[in-house]
Amino acid sequence: MQTWDMDLEELKEPATESGEKLKTELLTVNMGPQHPATHGVLRVEIKTDSEIVAKAIPHIGYLHRCMEKHAESIDYRGVIPFVDRLDYLAAMSQELTYSMAVEKMLGTEVPRRAIVIRTIVSELQRIASHLMAFGTYALDLGAFSPFLYAFDEREKILRFFEEISGARLLYNYFWIGGVWTDITDQQVDYIINFLNGFEKELVKYDKLVSQNRIFQERTMHVGTLSLEDAHSFGATGPVLRGSGQAWDLRKVNPYLCYDELDFEVPIGEGQRGSTVGDCYNRYYVRMLEMVESVKLVRQAIKLLEPGPIIGKVSKVIKLPKGEIYMRTECPRGELGVHLVSDGDKTPYRVKIKSPCFTHTSILPHIAPGQMIADFVASIGSIDIVLGEVDR
Repeated sequence: MQTWDMDLEELKEPATESGEKLKTELLTVNMGPQHPATHGVLRVEIKTDSEIVAKAIPHIGYLHRCMEKHAESIDYRGVIPFVDRLDYLAAMSQELTYSMAVEKMLGTEVPRRAIVIRTIVSELQRIASHLMAFGTYALDLGAFSPFLYAFDEREKILRFFEEISGARLLYNYFWIGGVWTDITDQQVDYIINFLNGFEKELVKYDKLVSQNRIFQERTMHVGTLSLEDAHSFGATGPVLRGSGQAWDLRKVNPYLCYDELDFEVPIGEGQRGSTVGDCYNRYYVRMLEMVESVKLVRQAIKLLEPGPIIGKVSKVIKLPKGEIYMRTECPRGELGVHLVSDGDKTPYRVKIKSPCFTHTSILPHIAPGQMIADFVASIGSIDIVLGEVDR
């Protein structure tokens, strides 16, 4: 799609053919907080000249639940259901980061089997999250069938999560010291069968959407975020990698058993004639990451060996005085947990570093000069969850 390169003053006073300035006014349009294309209760105040966006101002806070303040009056185990509700489309990943922070301060040794199970579940969660991003993004741009295909495959992962945790969305499965329940041989066979079928589905998605001419026209050269700007805004995850930076904590700062596994870090390379850092690159990085997650789960399954699934942790957890910062590579970027302890059985302070909050701040930068329809594509390409933005 064409991008208009003009500043705010030109929009206010466009020139006529005779060279005279034509006085116009910008129209303020509220996109959201009920608009489906904002992917949650996000309101974006848009200043437009006809179909062209001159300015976009995100307004957040509609889903604020005081999560970080609540954590100060709950014991360390009780915080886990709260972090579930941050990125509720990748709750396992949120639990992992918080649990690892507590475990490191506590000095708890997580059993080998629990580490491998955490790796398997985390990568399945990444696939489920990216499937949601893929399906809803296609829906934003007018394609309905990919949404149904994506949810059909995602449902298979949620069924497995329901078996091991009892829940389909908010799991409370990663406990401090390990995991709540073990996975059986039958469940391992179920995962392998899912992966076998899912690899074929990814080929279908590529032909149906990634190679679709209309989809490419709607996403290529739209919402381009340069690598320099990505660094300036503190972008991480697929947004940063879509701009060409091969930065992934699973590689550069390995945790769980990622250092034993072989996988690539997909980046935006201007695939199929696109521009590095545009909407198509951010979308395509997620598609390639699902391919890598399939490889990771297959390798992790081979590392499974009999043993305990949770380490020795006292019933009442009291961390030593001090603080820690733990970060992991979640589906939407680097999630950070800053935990401060005063020696009591409840945290003194819990602060969440949200990648979605960071990425929301990019919208005012990439919006000017776009058409409103292209701005919808830009919002979908950064894949935000408002539960994590507002907390």
